[in-house]
Amino acid sequence: MKFTSEEETYNWALEFAKSLKVGDKVALYGNLGAGKTVISRGICKGLGFDGTVCSPTYTILHEYPNNPPIFHFDLYRLEGGADLYEVGMDPDYLESGISLIEWPERLEENDAGITHVVKIQILSETEREITVEKVSRD
Repeated sequence: MKFTSEEETYNWALEFAKSLKVGDKVALYGNLGAGKTVISRGICKGLGFDGTVCSPTYTILHEYPNNPPIFHFDLYRLEGGADLYEVGMDPDYLESGISLIEWPERLEENDAGITHVVKIQILSETEREITVEKVSRD
């Protein structure tokens, strides 16, 4: 899917949120400025959260009070190969809500139980291409 504005990307994320369920973990891949936080804002709004959503770069995790709760991670500042417990991701606790993980490549391979992979490619200053892959939860 190609989008030519932040608003289009946000509106797509509002709709994408409707496909998510408790326990889902969405990995958001993309370079700096690709739109990961725009998508996170749209997903949170689509799930019913009306508060402010910003990238938790310095705190690693923001937990948004919602039903279900939303866990928003930004792992940019971590070294590669981090594990779940190291960043405060208790897998059992996360099953009670929906997790959005920016910079998931900083985690150990297959460590987060990712259910959706969203890749954002910058095509130009205003155009993005987004692909989504649903990952089996075996």
